[in-house]
Parts: sequence; structure tokens; C-alpha cells
Amino acid sequence: MAMRNTLMSFLSRRTSTTTIPTLQNPILGCRCYCSPPSTASNNTLFVGGLSWSVDEKSLKDAFSSFGEVTEVKIIYDKDSGRSRGFGFIHYLKEDDAVSAKDAMDGKALLGRPLRISFAFEKARGGPVVVPRLSNTADGASDDA
Repeated sequence: MAMRNTLMSFLSRRTSTTTIPTLQNPILGCRCYCSPPSTASNNTLFVGGLSWSVDEKSLKDAFSSFGEVTEVKIIYDKDSGRSRGFGFIHYLKEDDAVSAKDAMDGKALLGRPLRISFAFEKARGGPVVVPRLSNTADGASDDA
């Protein structure tokens, strides 16, 4: 019972202090806290399946034929310094990103097939799912 009271206290503080809009799902009885969807155009591609030998210059060279590439970023492991096998390509125009995705998805670069999709905006943390607790006066349903 004490654990339930602690959890209820935490949840009530969490929900009363947040300014993030909530979406309620009546079927699951959960509240999902998330940021509103972005309406910005998506000019950035996620490129997975990169060979460890691919660098920013070779990746830019492979994708620049579809339009003006403004930024290329390969993600590296902090400990080993080796490529983690994925990166991002930012185009000036959304149409260029669409044509690059359509043309290069599944194609091989340095012997490895690429997996390309539109990148999601970087999010701090993920959606928080908070289960709804029923208000039982007698606490008979508590397992703790």
C-alpha cells in the first residue's frame, strides 16, 4: 500500500507539473506524453548499412548527384572511434532528398547495401507512457 501511495504521489506530481500535451487512449488506459508533430519539411536522410571504410567525403560524393548536399554526418563510436554504420545526409531541397532516397535505397556502396529513410527530428528522450491506476478505496487489489 505504501508503494502505491508513493507511486500515486509521483505520478500526480509528474502530471501536474508537465506542460506537454497529453494524448489519452481509452482502450489501454494510458496517457502518452509526447511533443506535437513537426510540420517542417524533411530534407534529411538516414543512411544505414554503411561500410566502416566510408567517410563523409565519399558519402557526399555518392549522394551529391541528386542535388545540393548541405551536410553529411557519419556517427562514430565514442570508445573505438570506428563508424557505427550509419549517418545522415541533409539536402537543400526536399525534392532532392526524395529522389536520392528513391534511387539509392537498397543500392550497394563499397560492397554494402544501403538502407535509406527520412530522418526523424532528434528528440530528447522518448515518449513517456504512464499507466492509469484505478482508484480503489479499500486497496484490496494491491499486490504489494
